[in-house]
Amino acid sequence: MMREFIYQAAPSRVIFGAGTLSQVSAEVARLGCKRAFLLSTAFQAKDLTALAEQLGPLAAGQFNDAAMHTPVAVTEKALAAYDACGADCIVALGGGSTIGLGKAIAWRNDTPQIVVATTYAGSEVTDILGQTKDGEKSTVRDPKIRPEVVIYDPALTTGLPVAMSVASGLNAMAHAVEGLYAPDANPVTSLLAVEGIRALRDALPAIVTDPTDINARSAALYGSWLCGVVLGSVAMSLHHKLCHTLGGTCDLPHAETHAILLPHTAAYNAPAARDALAPAAALFGGDLGGGLHDLARALGAPLALKDLGLARDDIAKVAGLAVKNPYANPRDVTRDGIEALLTRAYEGARPES
Repeated sequence: MMREFIYQAAPSRVIFGAGTLSQVSAEVARLGCKRAFLLSTAFQAKDLTALAEQLGPLAAGQFNDAAMHTPVAVTEKALAAYDACGADCIVALGGGSTIGLGKAIAWRNDTPQIVVATTYAGSEVTDILGQTKDGEKSTVRDPKIRPEVVIYDPALTTGLPVAMSVASGLNAMAHAVEGLYAPDANPVTSLLAVEGIRALRDALPAIVTDPTDINARSAALYGSWLCGVVLGSVAMSLHHKLCHTLGGTCDLPHAETHAILLPHTAAYNAPAARDALAPAAALFGGDLGGGLHDLARALGAPLALKDLGLARDDIAKVAGLAVKNPYANPRDVTRDGIEALLTRAYEGARPES
């Protein structure tokens, strides 16, 4: 018997295809805007300057200091710059850090957002904002956080470093895995989740072999979009709670932390969510946690939290925070269980099936 469910479709406009960066100007105009505030990280400052030249008089100003985990102090600085240049919309070019900054600004002033996604973050299609203040990361959901337009141009991702591509892609897969056992999962998001996982499973090895493979890059962006839709449609659970805790408290890099934890959180929840995870497990020979770990190893992804700079003494602290106000999760979240999970992830051990 099919379980009861509620499905709420989210309003969004997605433009997908090589060369679609050229449509930014038209999208600014379609939103009824005339002065775009451009965002990126320092790493993509040159790309942002090139976009500003393309936009011409539509570019009101630019801010290149987006930072990991969306520090509130950076948001306040960017918001002041937005106000100073008289902007009426945001164009964010980049991955999770830049997208997060744009969403943080929009949450405060409700400005329209256009995102040009250049990694596989998935957050560009969600109404979720994660931000950090005083060493703690918190999340908030609000309809005005979700960007109005997302542009996926695979041509912009062919230069994305392989290591960043792999970590970002595994991060996207984590959204889909958690979406399968979410308390508010539904048949539509579950179909999207499995297809997103499949697309990334197939695309990432091809990207490692040839980073300029436009077909693989397109498939990875497609997969990350689907995973992002799942993230924005249902509640997240243990995996995201742990990643937010490790990122906000221990300042670990976002995508790499997701990549390392995913096999372990999937294995932890597998006994309690076997039916929900079965379609995803089938993509990895029936052992989802072990299969995800093997994929990460084959891709050259980071496997151990200790390699990201986590101290062993931090495990107990993180476990304590994780069991405090835990997210809804199919398996009970116990301190001993989480410490064991984090210890395996710290060492880079293969999860036990």
